Amino acid sequence: MSTLIVRPSGPLEGEIPIGGAKNSVLKLMAATVLAEGTFVLRNVPRIADVAWMGDLLTHMGLTVEVGDHALTITTPADVTPEAPYELVERMRASIVVLGPLLARHGEAHVALPGGDDFGPRPIDMHLKALEELGAEVTFEHGFVHARAAQLTGTRLLLEFPSVGATENALMAAVLAKGTTVIDNAAREAELADLASFLNHMGARIRGAGSSTITVEGVETLHPVDHTVVADRIEAATYLAAVGAAGGEVILRDAVPAHMTMLVQKLGEMGVRCSPDGDGLWAMARHRLRSVDVSTLPYPGLATDYKPLLVAMLTVADGVGIVTENLFAGRWRYVDDLVRMGADIRTESHHAVVRGVPRLSGAPVRAPDIRAGAALAVAGLAAEGETAIADAHHIDRGYEDFVGKLRGVGADVERRD
Repeated sequence: MSTLIVRPSGPLEGEIPIGGAKNSVLKLMAATVLAEGTFVLRNVPRIADVAWMGDLLTHMGLTVEVGDHALTITTPADVTPEAPYELVERMRASIVVLGPLLARHGEAHVALPGGDDFGPRPIDMHLKALEELGAEVTFEHGFVHARAAQLTGTRLLLEFPSVGATENALMAAVLAKGTTVIDNAAREAELADLASFLNHMGARIRGAGSSTITVEGVETLHPVDHTVVADRIEAATYLAAVGAAGGEVILRDAVPAHMTMLVQKLGEMGVRCSPDGDGLWAMARHRLRSVDVSTLPYPGLATDYKPLLVAMLTVADGVGIVTENLFAGRWRYVDDLVRMGADIRTESHHAVVRGVPRLSGAPVRAPDIRAGAALAVAGLAAEGETAIADAHHIDRGYEDFVGKLRGVGADVERRD
């Protein structure tokens, strides 16, 4: 058990380094299954999910060596095409080993995934895409079993621009025979990073970052050295902290182009943002203004941003209506914000947030990665002490969360 203690802080001042994206590096690690040899991944965050994905790859027969924000991953000729429940239950991202295992080894046995608990997130689209590529998929004893002597390129139309389904289809298609077209594909920056990684390995992918991706299958791929794209969700978290506590910070290595809609929304709330060399400058000097928020697929506002925006709205001037269009169950942190004095009413996909001048510190509990970070943001704008239990959730997505906040003047500590 670990607890994060947050006390009200004066204006935040200084620089915060932004690390590699969790939502990219986990998929890059899975993609190393596609080729024999030694890969190097750089700008890798030291977070729990990376360690867990490393454990999964090790179970499959790969060798994972951890360096200074780098991983050296060696893939043998033969890989154990199995992802057991005790490893997969830790994080939902582990389902993306399904596509590369099937593409290179013709079979995969993957337990149904776990991860953050904020409502059902079925993998039907993942499996349908693989079936259309020629795989035979069955379920037995909580496992997905997929087999294919040879995947064959086809035209895939995703019902929704699911990131995971796009990634699994993409990694399966790179070694399929013929051409695959993925329509209504996810457009996230992390997906474009995966496509760049695969192209450097010898894949032939066009259109990544748009809604239509074309993949010409190749016979073999080779290992590469790759630097992970910056984490836009980590950057958003520290932007929210500045909004709640006030101050002026530079987010070193953040990529503003990956957060255009968020930067626009924060500007409406009163947080000034602009590019600064190799990063992003942000300043908030006055009480925030309330705005309406709707989560949408990229390039819209990410659902991972929403808990952070809700935390900011709790102390903003006015009333904001927040609509969750992706995960209906993602309100489980709201009761804890209410314990801190927030005025929030939820119904189905919507929340009405009436800003109050100041929150009140209270004991709360982190239900998932981003909600835990959002409670810390709220704690910066609360009188007294906020104690966030189950802070280990935050470790899954943030390297040195406490240290980075303390580095710009926040009064935060960790108790294990």
